[in-house]
Amino acid sequence: MTERYIGLISGTSMDAVDAALVEFNADGPQCLMAIAHPFPESLRQDLRTLAAPDWRGNLDDFGRLDAQTGDLMADAALSLLARAQVPADTITAIGSHGQTVRHRPDAHPPFTLQIGSPARIAQATGLTVVADFRTADVAVGGQGAPLVPAFHRAVLQHPREDRVVLNLGGIANITHLPTSAQAPVLGFDTGPANTLMDHWIRHHRQARHDENGDWAMTGQVSEALLARWMADPYLDLAPPKSTGTEYFSPTWLQAHLATCPGVSAADVQRSLLEFTATSIARAIQSHASNAARVIVCGGGVHNGALMARLRAHLAPRIVESSSRHGLDPDWVEAMAFAWLARERMQGRTGNLPAVTGASRAVMLGGIHAP
Repeated sequence: MTERYIGLISGTSMDAVDAALVEFNADGPQCLMAIAHPFPESLRQDLRTLAAPDWRGNLDDFGRLDAQTGDLMADAALSLLARAQVPADTITAIGSHGQTVRHRPDAHPPFTLQIGSPARIAQATGLTVVADFRTADVAVGGQGAPLVPAFHRAVLQHPREDRVVLNLGGIANITHLPTSAQAPVLGFDTGPANTLMDHWIRHHRQARHDENGDWAMTGQVSEALLARWMADPYLDLAPPKSTGTEYFSPTWLQAHLATCPGVSAADVQRSLLEFTATSIARAIQSHASNAARVIVCGGGVHNGALMARLRAHLAPRIVESSSRHGLDPDWVEAMAFAWLARERMQGRTGNLPAVTGASRAVMLGGIHAP
């Protein structure tokens, strides 16, 4: 039976809410349409302040931003339906990841926090909403991340080729898909992808991102900085593990830069690009050495300089966009949360304990009726 779901996600860049209309049939999930629904600048700035490790706001600010983010996500879903000219009553449910503002799986007690009121989304759209996907995994001892590897397994595992799926969002994460459907899938956050590069170019050139890595490639790698960054203890932790922008933050970056004065802004950007490529490559070589192919999705796939450095580090493996496999790299994560919502609505578990470290498989997300 054909079903339609909407997946909503906002990443660490907070550039937009990605909204994907996904149809499920006998041939698997197909993305019928997707849009990037922009954030108002004031909301983006307030959310970045809230997500900063040193936030000292109050609960009124938190509640207001939760409601405003929910309204924005509802607007994204309604805009998608209008653009696609699809009636709302053909949609089974919305899967809303929300906006992560804290991810502390190693705290005592551990927690993860995504905002964007699902009740407001449900009331504004008239649709059932599945949201708060990560907390159930954390409650049974998991990292709560990454959750997308289960979707990767469903759509990209190949019986004759060992593969890695690499997502280049704010944070980079990999999924190792062995050839055997019975073998455990491995997935974890490797470290930063775009978050620090985006921060640096915003600060120095008032641009949202480094288009194609062009500014980075005007600089030179600072070997001293790269060595310091590659010695970060997170990189040596064994999976399961996850991280976020509250760890690899502007504060983290400034602390390291203070130990290496005199490095030009362009050289810092080039060094950050090399750090992203080198840390990813080391993770793949350490934990997925048999992989013959690396399938890349997320916004970083458009950074030609980064893709070139990944190919250089990972040769002779094939490094290519997920578009080669029928998945637009910009919408894979939004599709994944539509898929996770469907798993929840059909009463199936959604986490992979081998990936997150959870004690058992659990259903992910709470269901919010309109």
